[in-house]
Amino acid sequence: MMDRSGREERRRSRKILAATCLLAAASVALTQRPWPATQVGATADGPASPGWKAGPPDNPSPQEARAASWSGNDRPSLPGLKAVYRNPILFADYSDPDVIRDGANYYLVASTFHFVPGIPILQSGDLVHWTIIGHVVNRLDMDPQYSMVGGNRYGKGVWAPSIRKHDGLYYVYFPTPSEGIYVSTAKEITGPWSAPEVVIGKAGLEDPCPFWDDDGNAYLIHSMTGAGPLILHRMSPDGKHVLDEGKIIVEDPEHLPILEGPKLYKRDGYYYIFAPIGGVGAGSQAVLRSRQIYGPYEHRVVLAQGSTNINGPHQGAYVETPDGDGWFVHFQADGAHGRIVHLEPVRWNDEWPVIGADPDGASTGQPTPSGPIPGHPSVPSVQRPQTSDDFNDAELGPQWEWNHNPDDAHWSLSARPGYLRLIAMPAEGLLSARNTLTQCMQDNAFEFTVRLDLREMTPGVHTGLAMFEKSASGLEIEQKGRERRLNFFHLQEQTAGPVFSQAVIQLRVHVNGDLARFSYSLDDGKTFHELGAVTPIRFSWWKGSRPALFAYTTLATDAGTVDFDWVHYQPLGENPW
Repeated sequence: MMDRSGREERRRSRKILAATCLLAAASVALTQRPWPATQVGATADGPASPGWKAGPPDNPSPQEARAASWSGNDRPSLPGLKAVYRNPILFADYSDPDVIRDGANYYLVASTFHFVPGIPILQSGDLVHWTIIGHVVNRLDMDPQYSMVGGNRYGKGVWAPSIRKHDGLYYVYFPTPSEGIYVSTAKEITGPWSAPEVVIGKAGLEDPCPFWDDDGNAYLIHSMTGAGPLILHRMSPDGKHVLDEGKIIVEDPEHLPILEGPKLYKRDGYYYIFAPIGGVGAGSQAVLRSRQIYGPYEHRVVLAQGSTNINGPHQGAYVETPDGDGWFVHFQADGAHGRIVHLEPVRWNDEWPVIGADPDGASTGQPTPSGPIPGHPSVPSVQRPQTSDDFNDAELGPQWEWNHNPDDAHWSLSARPGYLRLIAMPAEGLLSARNTLTQCMQDNAFEFTVRLDLREMTPGVHTGLAMFEKSASGLEIEQKGRERRLNFFHLQEQTAGPVFSQAVIQLRVHVNGDLARFSYSLDDGKTFHELGAVTPIRFSWWKGSRPALFAYTTLATDAGTVDFDWVHYQPLGENPW
């Protein structure tokens, strides 16, 4: 068994080697291309003065883009490095993103469906480099099925949220399609967040967004499950409940099909609704405007796939830098990786936004592969979402989310300090098991390795590493009597692996695009052996596939425990556009 000081030395060695390679790669010269000028627009909090600001003309090489997104505290100094970014800014399933700016910080929230804690909060200083700082919803207590009691809530739970700050208070609104629309509030972005309060107690609603007008009146706009129409309510000034039944303000299935995800802003006397149309996989982004909040609204399609390979570029948030430059954050459906996040420049022409690149001056823009980092920082940020975990802290890292509500009596970080302990609960299989712990994939290609200590495992327990989805696959250790066997599984199919007796095993999944292959080590990481076929991973329940740790039992006897020593996540190569 390698001690923790040895593991730290290995990590330092890998960082030094990576820095050396990066310094050599960053000597590649930049190629020139024109960058469209961006007009200053409005922040999420209100209008800004008009003006024009031209971006730099340089487009980064892949090596320089990788340097610009270097993660960790050991980022090498690269003289002359341009402050550029490459899309996607988050190669991770932060679906239905909404973003605000508060001072010098940007905050992003996303839908989590049946995963708990719900609604991650990410922070950035430049709209490009993000880190996870917490979650809004600790548990989903609207129905016992969120705890897998009497059924489950796969694909339900938290749908598209919105975030705003008003009168010194942060507000996050979200729908659960089976129950209604809720709001949680906090004085600090890191919490504590209030328990969700019912704003509208009615099933079949989706994608709420609040709006406080200049005259102090508050409103809530939302859609309905199935997408459309858009409905506007008067709301109490404190944002806690609506004051009427709501009025349909936009319904045009011919020109605005599958209308959902509305975000309401005000700029220079116009009310703007940014709303996606056409569906997740192949839709586009529409903007509607009116001088009156209740309409009538005229509309334009302002972002579409165009000549790019970025399908369905839509649903997200408009935000401005402190200097007034406009940006649009949106998702793209990317197979098993879920809905990954892109950043597009915004300029304004004749009081309409033009998003992304606008070939030949077209009013409908298309996604851009790269551009100047907002704010033009001299030294790009080094942060990225958390992944690896040695389980040394008193709380789980913010990258982790349980499948449905956990049973807190059946997991611990304190029972054996430095380990995550899962106490197996009865289940028929992985998809009905409780306390399965997951995190988002953060790259197109990566390795995810976990070290398990099985000395307290008992007969009937199944434990291991999975890619968690409806068609789950992975490596599973099953104990029968005193015998432990390692199996590869995919759906109901299994491939038998070795029988072994030692307490420590390492399991690994290597993901490349929408394919996964699994391997194991019985000599504590010195050698790995593949087991099972290369396996497709898939998008399901409205979420991307996820690496997951699990332990459950098929017997009613003593459950036993499984200890997870650490998880190491290693990106492999650059993420494609």
